[in-house]
Amino acid sequence: MGEHIIKMPDVGEGIAEAELVEWHVKVGDLVREDTLLAAVMTDKATVEIPSPVEGRILWLGADIGDVVAIGSPIIRLEVEGEGNAQPVSSREAKSADANGGVPSATPIPQSAPRSPEASTSPVLQREVPAPTAPVAPHPTRERTLSPSLRSEGESPLASPAVRLRAKEAGVDLRQVPGSGPAGRITHDDLDDFMTHGRRAPAGRGLAPNTSVHDIKVVGLRRKIAEKMALSKSRIPHITYVEEVDVTALEDLRSVLNQQKRAEQPKLTILPFLMRAMVKAVAEQPNLNALFDDEAGVVHQHGGVHIGIAAQTSAGLVVPVVKHAEARDLWSCGAEVNRLAEAAKAGTATRDELSGSTITITSLGAMGGVATTPVINYPEVAIVGVNKIMVRPVWDGSSFVPRKMMNLSSSFDHRVVDGWDAAVFVQRIKTLLETPALIFVEG
Repeated sequence: MGEHIIKMPDVGEGIAEAELVEWHVKVGDLVREDTLLAAVMTDKATVEIPSPVEGRILWLGADIGDVVAIGSPIIRLEVEGEGNAQPVSSREAKSADANGGVPSATPIPQSAPRSPEASTSPVLQREVPAPTAPVAPHPTRERTLSPSLRSEGESPLASPAVRLRAKEAGVDLRQVPGSGPAGRITHDDLDDFMTHGRRAPAGRGLAPNTSVHDIKVVGLRRKIAEKMALSKSRIPHITYVEEVDVTALEDLRSVLNQQKRAEQPKLTILPFLMRAMVKAVAEQPNLNALFDDEAGVVHQHGGVHIGIAAQTSAGLVVPVVKHAEARDLWSCGAEVNRLAEAAKAGTATRDELSGSTITITSLGAMGGVATTPVINYPEVAIVGVNKIMVRPVWDGSSFVPRKMMNLSSSFDHRVVDGWDAAVFVQRIKTLLETPALIFVEG
């Protein structure tokens, strides 16, 4: 028997380190070739690492949330034959036993220079893993599951791939016990649940709940936290809220959807708003810009690249509709739909999640009356869509029912004055309230 070392693979050009966001295995597990071992994240792209060999896991070299240098050892396996590494010494073996299988003499660098000997193990972009035959359990393997179901309102912790599998199988993840760190639900947990069914909760009746769940902020959630902290700490926000009568727009949207061709997408309000924003920033190009606050330079862009803030099971992502100024209403709608599906499935590329010059944020039917959107740094403006409500509006002689919607928009007050912000929003209001103007060229 020999040992095979798997190193953190090359996950992208110019990337020197990656964050470990999920283990699919643990010490003692038997794995086959191509079994998924771990998931790592760089920027907003998640990559899964498969096993290049068949063997048994001896050692895992990082914890969830650790940032590991490319080329650093992350897994040791016991394999048939010689393997690619010498077995650990008896002294290291004893140290490994004392540390849960991790040799204390083998620290993992957190931000080391890129190694020229980086492993050539293949990596897979995030996809839903296909069902595989169960791996034969190791004699000493024992799964430790959460003793009870989650408290009401507590969200289950799981990777996008696990969430997608559960959704397709019709499984409520809130009912699935998790054996990973902080109760994280793994693929094995989901398999066990679908095989054996839900375990009945112990006890009945009312009882105090004194549990405390420590959930480490890792992966996409950590990157969202860092981006939001950066935006709020560096950008002095000014938020402007205006109500818009979208009765005529909703009537037009209904007619267009009834008469659309089979290959055309069903229109939401977003494509209309995108076309209105294109017209508005043509008159105020300082709003379609990125502010390099360190250099003191505002980069005004000719191309209108609209970020669409989208909520996914893993957190908030912002896919980008590139060159909205060159797209008509139907093209905008089709691209929004395509990017939204890619974002929810976790297959959106880095290019599709970057490069925006101005952003739209919408909570759909949950949009509330008004919001205070956080600017997508280093942009200078974000337009927030609130929900449409029928309200009585005075027309000069009586109250009439109208479909009303608020726009809640935030601006970087360092480079956008309140007057300019108001002019921008009022121009969008005019275009949405008289939707025929959206189609007028020039």
